[in-house]
Amino acid sequence: MRLLSVNLARPRSVGYTNAPGGLTGIDKRPADGPVAVSAPGSGGGSGLAGDVIGDPVFHGGDDQAVYAFAREDLDGWEKALGRELPNGVFGENLTTAGADVSGALIGERWRIGPDTVLEVSCARTPCRTFAGRLGETGVLPTERGAGWMKAFTRAAAPGAYLRVAEPGEIRAGDRIEVLHRPDHEVTVSLLFRALTTERSLLPRVLAAGDALASVAREEALKYTAKYAS
Repeated sequence: MRLLSVNLARPRSVGYTNAPGGLTGIDKRPADGPVAVSAPGSGGGSGLAGDVIGDPVFHGGDDQAVYAFAREDLDGWEKALGRELPNGVFGENLTTAGADVSGALIGERWRIGPDTVLEVSCARTPCRTFAGRLGETGVLPTERGAGWMKAFTRAAAPGAYLRVAEPGEIRAGDRIEVLHRPDHEVTVSLLFRALTTERSLLPRVLAAGDALASVAREEALKYTAKYAS
C-alpha cells in the first residue's frame, strides 16, 4: 500500500455550501513536497499544514483530521460518471493505492512514511457541498435516475476520516503500513451504512469502543437506548 498524493485545499467561495461566507476547502490539489501532519485539536481545522476547512462546525477537528480515499474507488466513479477524476477531487487529503480504505476497521492504525501514525475514526458522509463540487446535482444514467448523493450513499465506500496518533511528515510515494487492526467487525463501510441507510446496525458499531468518533458514538448510544431491547 502506498500514498499516491497528499492533497491540500485551494479555498474559494461558492454558491453550493452552507459554510460561513460560502468558503469551502473541498477543492484539493496534490502538494509538491512533504506536508506536516499534526492533531488540529477539538476546535476544528485540518491535520495537514497548509490545508483549509471551510466549515469547521461539521468538518475538521481531531476525529476528522485527515480524510483518505482509495484511487481504486475513484477509478470506479470515473467509469460511472464518464469523466476523469484527478486525485483530491472528492476533497480527500490522501489518495491511496492498494488500500481498502472503506474496509478498514475503526481504530485501525496506519504508519505513513517514517514516523506519522494515523488512526481510522469515522466514515465520510456526503453533503450538499460534495454534490456541488462534483457538479452531479442531477442524475446519473448508470444509476437509473438516482442523484449523486443517493448513488454515493448506496455504494457504501465513503473513504475514511483519521485522527493523528503520532505527528510527522508525509509525501507522495510514502509506504502505508497497517500497524494495528482491532478485534471487532466495525469497518468504515459498516459504520457508514449504520449512519445512513441501515440504522438498525448502530448498536453494533459500539463494539469499536473509544476509537469511534464522538459524534458517531453519541448517535449509536442514542439509537440503542431508544430501540434496543
